[in-house]
Amino acid sequence: MTDYTNRWSTVQVDVTDGIARVTLNRPEKRNAMNPTLNREMIDVLETLELDADAGVIVLTGAGESWTAGMDLKEYFRETDSQPEIVQERIRRDCSQWQWKLLRMYAKPTIAMVNGWCFGGGFSPLVACDLAIAADEAVFGLSEINWGIPPGNLVSKALADTVGHRASLYYIMTGETFSGTEAAEMGLVNRSVPLAELETTTMTLARTLLDKNPVTLRYAKTGFKRCRELTWEQNEDYLYAKIDQANHRDPEHGREQGLKQFLDDKSIKPGLQGYKR
Repeated sequence: MTDYTNRWSTVQVDVTDGIARVTLNRPEKRNAMNPTLNREMIDVLETLELDADAGVIVLTGAGESWTAGMDLKEYFRETDSQPEIVQERIRRDCSQWQWKLLRMYAKPTIAMVNGWCFGGGFSPLVACDLAIAADEAVFGLSEINWGIPPGNLVSKALADTVGHRASLYYIMTGETFSGTEAAEMGLVNRSVPLAELETTTMTLARTLLDKNPVTLRYAKTGFKRCRELTWEQNEDYLYAKIDQANHRDPEHGREQGLKQFLDDKSIKPGLQGYKR
């Protein structure tokens, strides 16, 4: 098992029993995302994607925050004076991990929202496959209070997960809302007391570890692509994904599942998975 201790300065990574816990580690700045963190998160995600010991990724924050969004000083003020090409690179790094890598990541991802989640933090939050929040977590889109509209793909993230009226209300007012309210509006899957957050999230992670990883990957990416395709395109795409999963699956999950259900009578699909 690879030891990732001190490999990155703004991110901590621990891989235990198949679960990679990735912690944004700037607690003194409420884990605000600066250019260094954005560069390091690209490396973190690309590294873990190839780590056979990391089956599920759990993204969380150090201290009392998940992330307060973009670092206003380092990401905005200090980059305003940089050459245009440098600004473009900084923006590209931000989108690369917060959306492009996470959204279609090869492994299951869970956002474990332990505290403050503001502004730019909504992009990686929604890009993660699943999200569990603490009741006590505080969410907010405070950009309007700083004289700027929500940047990166924050508005797109909200449009994909939260209703029209609720999205515009929080974008236009800058008011905050709780983990409980985030669950009610569909921004996260579930909200639990902070004391139960880690246990609940890790139980979910272990559930995902028990699934066939190839099938799980194609199931989740297939769903995400479905939102962007027509019915006809979806039919072709999803059948192609089923064929691709069958071809690439070293476990032969479909064959095993059918055998255990039809021949062995040892499982009940819909109630339990096939025995791997």
